[in-house]
Amino acid sequence: MTLEVCTEAVRQQDPDRFGAALVAPPKSRPGLITLYALNLEIARAPFQSAEPMLAEMRLQWWVDRLAEMGRGTAPPLHDVLTPLWQEWGSEAGALVGLAEARRRDAGRDAFDSVDEVVPYIDATAGGLMWAAARHLGAKAQQVIAAQARGAGIAAWLRALPQLRALGLGLRHDGAAEVQELARIGLQGFATARRQHRQVARSAAAALYPGPGAGAFLRGVARSGLDQPPVTPFARRGSLAWLALTGRWWI
Repeated sequence: MTLEVCTEAVRQQDPDRFGAALVAPPKSRPGLITLYALNLEIARAPFQSAEPMLAEMRLQWWVDRLAEMGRGTAPPLHDVLTPLWQEWGSEAGALVGLAEARRRDAGRDAFDSVDEVVPYIDATAGGLMWAAARHLGAKAQQVIAAQARGAGIAAWLRALPQLRALGLGLRHDGAAEVQELARIGLQGFATARRQHRQVARSAAAALYPGPGAGAFLRGVARSGLDQPPVTPFARRGSLAWLALTGRWWI
């Protein structure tokens, strides 16, 4: 039950956040890695059963363990929870919201409108980015929420074809709805950019939106989801820019 298990999981399954975590101060990296490993497990939990009730039970297990940790009770030995406890202690209780936000996924509940998608992204991507940024000492919650909304919408739209197959996209996801979401994401990025000085450079790793997120949203807002994929070169270049400049805003 070591940090190495979490590190390998994040490296393989969430390479953008893994790369960004390496930009963080060394003493803060284990906290970020365990947080991101937890996020992977929570995001996966609702899809480990096609039966909504069983999926809900799997997700509830995470809710209960995090709540117990928040009350000061160490978790059972676990590849993710044990290192998380070592790094976060009772502060892990504040991460319950990340699991609660996934209940909709367990029910395979599609979104009826853009107005339903945005709060979901604020709770999932927003909750994760805020936890990471707080771990790095950031306090400008409104700036971080705006950045997370842009990054979360970009990630959600990239994943929309897969979400549709699972019944978790927009119930009526015509071009107008998709383009509206992209514009909302761009507004989030614009807000964060205007106020970026409120966030210390030391928190840059937590606010990284992923490679080409802004360009992707601009393309979607203009012409829809058919956008070029991110190349390995672009991914490496984006992370190198973050490491060299500490610039997370778009």
